Amino acid sequence: MSEFRHDVVGIGNAIVDVLAHADDAFLDTNNITKGAMTLIDEDRAKEIYGNMGSAVEISGGSAANTIAGAAGLGASAAFIGKVRDDQLGEVFTHDIRAVGVDFDTSKAGDGPSTARCLILVTPDAQRSMSTYLGACQGLGPDDVPEELIAGAKITYLEGYLWDPPLAKEAFRKAMTTAHQAGQKTALTLSDSFCVDRFRGEFMDLIKNGMIDILFANEAEISALFETDFDAAVSSVRGLCEIAAITRSEKGCLILSADEKHEVSAEPTNVVDTTGAGDLFASGFLFGVTSGRPLAQCGQIGCIAAGEVISHFGARPEKSLKDLIAEKGL
Repeated sequence: MSEFRHDVVGIGNAIVDVLAHADDAFLDTNNITKGAMTLIDEDRAKEIYGNMGSAVEISGGSAANTIAGAAGLGASAAFIGKVRDDQLGEVFTHDIRAVGVDFDTSKAGDGPSTARCLILVTPDAQRSMSTYLGACQGLGPDDVPEELIAGAKITYLEGYLWDPPLAKEAFRKAMTTAHQAGQKTALTLSDSFCVDRFRGEFMDLIKNGMIDILFANEAEISALFETDFDAAVSSVRGLCEIAAITRSEKGCLILSADEKHEVSAEPTNVVDTTGAGDLFASGFLFGVTSGRPLAQCGQIGCIAAGEVISHFGARPEKSLKDLIAEKGL
């Protein structure tokens, strides 16, 4: 086994989030599917951005949010993701390094601009995302340093990034490198629409032992097995080492071959659900890499998720370290 240099290395879309409030009428007028993540081109991104109200810009992306949260809890963390050498690329780089994450992926010098996710939050706290992937899609195997992956306890992979062929090759390289070094991999299914596109490939990864920890919500795990939630839970148990399933206000369900834990959600005032699953993964991965029992890993995940949904935006505003300390964890 390689010597650990990082607790977690994440590979995902390097995106700058642009967040604004909107009502259902705005979504309808702009043909935006409520509660979903829709991929768009640059022209569509400019159109929606031009119609949005005042917005907040911050470094984002699902796996990047998770890695930032893990670093905030005290994990040693690194991120791999592609940006362009433009203004938004500088925003992303500054923000993720500022929270203590190692980020050294080379910037693209030409081609598509840095990715952005236009996030519209409705009064019911649902978020509807329109994502222009831009430079993200240029991530390839050459951007994945073998020594970085081999020296990480867990390599965390974002399902959203399974779309571009080069990124898929990068993921396969990372999974192979991690397992050859005796380390673990984790995959988040990201979105039920993503699952629908790649169900067969995701199932092959899980069944062939390429994924040790699987993250999903109720809709995603049901979509993966094309059945109801209870049947999906029965089906996933034992296919991978750990399955961590989030259930919104019901908390989470943690499964392994010989353990099953139902963990309650943290009481909170829900303002914006953006990043809830991402930050749950932050807490859970921190718990696993620090050697905690699975139920406690789930509890830390719920605490982190509870913090991020209590305010606008997908990054914590309060110290996650302090929050888990207050709970005696």
